[in-house]
Amino acid sequence: MRRVTVSQLLFIIYCVEAGVLLVLLPWTSGWQHALLRLPGAQWEALATHPWIRGLVTGFGLVHIVWGAHDLDLLLSRRRRT
Repeated sequence: MRRVTVSQLLFIIYCVEAGVLLVLLPWTSGWQHALLRLPGAQWEALATHPWIRGLVTGFGLVHIVWGAHDLDLLLSRRRRT
């Protein structure tokens, strides 16, 4: 396997894993437990706001779509050769 293909596969795996984490994490109790370490109550109130959680979830969806797009490009390139 070529070095470029390995790096592309690693990037696709990163995008999917980071995307799933960013989609699911803001809506779990682990999100609030991590926020307890933030200094100040205003940061906790901001981070638990639904708009911020939605923003993080949207960023995760972008990662998933980006990974799926790169996987599609990789597979279509392999079919041509």
